[in-house]
Amino acid sequence: MSADIPQHIGYIVDGNRRWAKTHGLPAYEGHLAGYNAIQDIAKATFDAGVKYVSAYVFSTENWKRSEDEVGKLMGLVLRLLKSDLHIFQEQDIRLRILGSRENVSDKILKAMDEAEDATKDNGAGTLALCFNYGGHLEVADAVKRIIRAGIAETDVTPELIAGNLYGPDIPACDLIVRTSGEQRLSNFMLWRSAYSELLFLDKNWPDMTKQDVTDILEEYKRRGRRFGG
Repeated sequence: MSADIPQHIGYIVDGNRRWAKTHGLPAYEGHLAGYNAIQDIAKATFDAGVKYVSAYVFSTENWKRSEDEVGKLMGLVLRLLKSDLHIFQEQDIRLRILGSRENVSDKILKAMDEAEDATKDNGAGTLALCFNYGGHLEVADAVKRIIRAGIAETDVTPELIAGNLYGPDIPACDLIVRTSGEQRLSNFMLWRSAYSELLFLDKNWPDMTKQDVTDILEEYKRRGRRFGG
């Protein structure tokens, strides 16, 4: 892969509710528009040669939202995992779900497992959906797995921790893009963002287009990555 093309872009999907408010629509319409944008932006990113795309779609903190909003978001998750799964198959995209399984309904857990299994051999790219995800919790869960495995303190290395993260096959983020004008990571990919390039866009997520993907990759080419060297 060319050094000009990132291997992994992480998208912090932000601004769905603000987009809805701007258009005088209920919050759900913003999430639906954001859902559609994820499909379009992920495809454009894969088409440009990026092999891994992650999207921060539901954080561990998002359970604090209203019961109605959370319920509708869970409906969108099920739609993606079940009725829209054929899109991943048609485009040869592998689906991975990164996050805690706590608080998630058995129905969604089953759909997650089935979707991952159904797409596991797809080779055109990997879409990692960060669902019920928190960066701090991911590292804490990795440490718990290491402790349960009885690993000696002297054998704990950064590589060992990385190998116990959610979806350890997903590499570090080369670039993290956040929409809506906010300039923070909000607990996204904390381990994988150590040397990530960061890009903050003023537009809300549902307004993202294929041209934005082109512009993002052009900006990435202009960056000089030194990894501390």
